[in-house]
Amino acid sequence: MQRWFMMVEINSSQKKRFVFLLLDNFSLISFACAVEPLRLANRYHSSEFYEWKSASENGKVAECSAGTQFQVDMGLEEINRGDTIIICGGINVKDHTTKPILNWLRREARRGVHIGALCTASFVLAKAGLLNGKTATIHWENYDSFEEEFDEVELSKSVFVVDGNRSSAAGGIASIDLILRIISDDLGPDLANTVADQLIYNAIRTERDGQRLSIPTRIGVRHPKLSLVIQMMEKNIEEPISPSILAREVGMSTRQLERLFRRYLNRSPKRYYMELRLQKARNLLMQTEMSVINVALACGFASPSHFSKCYRSQYNTTPYRER
Repeated sequence: MQRWFMMVEINSSQKKRFVFLLLDNFSLISFACAVEPLRLANRYHSSEFYEWKSASENGKVAECSAGTQFQVDMGLEEINRGDTIIICGGINVKDHTTKPILNWLRREARRGVHIGALCTASFVLAKAGLLNGKTATIHWENYDSFEEEFDEVELSKSVFVVDGNRSSAAGGIASIDLILRIISDDLGPDLANTVADQLIYNAIRTERDGQRLSIPTRIGVRHPKLSLVIQMMEKNIEEPISPSILAREVGMSTRQLERLFRRYLNRSPKRYYMELRLQKARNLLMQTEMSVINVALACGFASPSHFSKCYRSQYNTTPYRER
């Protein structure tokens, strides 16, 4: 059978090795979306340029968030200076950020090893102090808790970030974008595009692309003024803006704004805003060790009792029992 693709000839005699540290409950899609582009790059390159190994804290197995176990190649051993560590995070990342892992990452960082993070693993890098003064990204669901805990890190909402010898991807298929960027830097954009074609990935994203769908797509409504109001709400959770000011900012009366929200979202602006604030509160309660009072303040509630009442009404439990 004739092969239709073109082999890319690039002078690159030195191989590049990745060590994927699989945390327990790691995201399988993030891991797979990092490895597959490397495999395809080797297939269409003139030599096996990329190598990779998997690692875990116990050096034996790692279990992904879907419950499948993977046998790994190594434990927390010293690696070559030219290697790249990529930490694969997932759910309950705090529980799997252990002292041995942090010590290993710090030791390898002192030796100048490049370290990356997928999905929630930026938390691990930040906990190790390896993102201080750098820009990073993390899955949008963990954005609020990360921002509250690590104010020394410049947090981005991009799909991936490369800042010197640190890199991070937001999770899901964002790993593809990060690895395609690495392939492009190492072996050229033509090979990266060939790999993207093989992955049927026709919209390669850059560091300038955001993680989430646009507001009109998320809410299923294309109304410029409604989108603008929701954007202002999302950016002002800690200090909520009154409906009258929101209406004025988009050139409407408060009554017109009420009708707009009722028509398209079947709730008042005040109710919609409350749901946004409570969702952030729930994320903070489940992902951080912030006190309930501080969570309330971070979400625009001056009174803990009022916060508890609103929270119970929305989630049928109290903030204290959420943990």
